[in-house]
Amino acid sequence: MNDNVPAVGAPSPLAKRFRGYLPVAVDVETGGFDWNRHALLEIAVVPIDLDAEGRLVPGETASAHVIPAEGTEIDPKSLEFTGIDLDHPFRLAKPEREALNHVFAPIRTAVKKHGCQRAILVGHNAHFDLHFVNATVARCGHKRNPFHPFSVFDTVTLGGVAYGQTVLARAVQAAGFPWDSAEAHSAIYDAEQTARLFCAVVNAWPGRQE
Repeated sequence: MNDNVPAVGAPSPLAKRFRGYLPVAVDVETGGFDWNRHALLEIAVVPIDLDAEGRLVPGETASAHVIPAEGTEIDPKSLEFTGIDLDHPFRLAKPEREALNHVFAPIRTAVKKHGCQRAILVGHNAHFDLHFVNATVARCGHKRNPFHPFSVFDTVTLGGVAYGQTVLARAVQAAGFPWDSAEAHSAIYDAEQTARLFCAVVNAWPGRQE
């Protein structure tokens, strides 16, 4: 049993560390760069947790492939970059609302577990991911978005400050983790690596246990 995580609803050290916000690493793969126009194709989330010593660690990953919403566009160059095959028989994509429900549910569970008020998105170029999440929420009329509407933790900034590296692959390697280029640009892989990078920077920061 982890003594650093109190009963459900009581603020944990993680809640106190971030003023009641639960950091959640997020990565989206999309049909382009315009969140108002291009489709959301993949989303992965990794709520941050605590280990027995009170250090930040990535929690369990939740992810979904997403059916492009009606009226959204897909730039073929984006598919070339990500390697996403929209017609793959095992893609098992979900409609936007169902996909959001799938990844939001474990976030809300983690928020409750740590006695937090809501989640805050951790991303590499984080506002890009947040804009796509917010646009998808608005498009399908979802009423239970767990994320802060505009605040984020950006690992571009954290990686630059901590390691002098702003590219995700280089920052992750500078933090002491391996990087597999063949796995990159999938939502799951990039979200998990972003979570590892965030935890490494925060754990190394003086005063992390205050």
